[in-house]
Amino acid sequence: MSKILCFIYNDMADFELTMATTAVSWLKMDVVTIAYTNETVTARPGLQYQPHMTVKDAINLEDVAGIIIPGGWNSEQQPELIELITKLYSDDKLVSAICAGPQFLAHAGVLNNRKYTTTWTEDHLKEQGIEDFFPRENYVIQNVVRDQNVVTAVGHAFIDFAMEIIDYFDAFKDDEMKHNFSKHYKGLD
Repeated sequence: MSKILCFIYNDMADFELTMATTAVSWLKMDVVTIAYTNETVTARPGLQYQPHMTVKDAINLEDVAGIIIPGGWNSEQQPELIELITKLYSDDKLVSAICAGPQFLAHAGVLNNRKYTTTWTEDHLKEQGIEDFFPRENYVIQNVVRDQNVVTAVGHAFIDFAMEIIDYFDAFKDDEMKHNFSKHYKGLD
């Protein structure tokens, strides 16, 4: 069975993951949580998660279809995550991130050749006193951007993010089915 990796970390915005991980489970994919260590991860609202394995262990995991990375308030970049993202990207696997999560893709160089979006605008980074590391020439102001095997979204677009991820795996037979999915989960039907 194919696996979707879900990178979890302290202070992550876990609500950005719930719809996406639920949706990929409908496709009969295993969701495998990964973290830098095997220690319990505490999300921003206090919910705790136990990773299935470390990022290092996930690098050599077989039958991985992609990775989902949430946003959050912790931007620790470790080499093993960069290696994993780069490997998945090079193997044409799904590489997806939402809100502040695209920072990990930027550090891996994935966004240098792909259109993307993020909640971390130039102004936001400036206000935080952080030097801008995003390739802004590829930045698009949209809720969700899909460019080949890379899917990115702003934080409030977590339903659209989930929808685009499962669309990447051909879950919708046509645009009407995709539209109806969106309406249903946004409470518009």
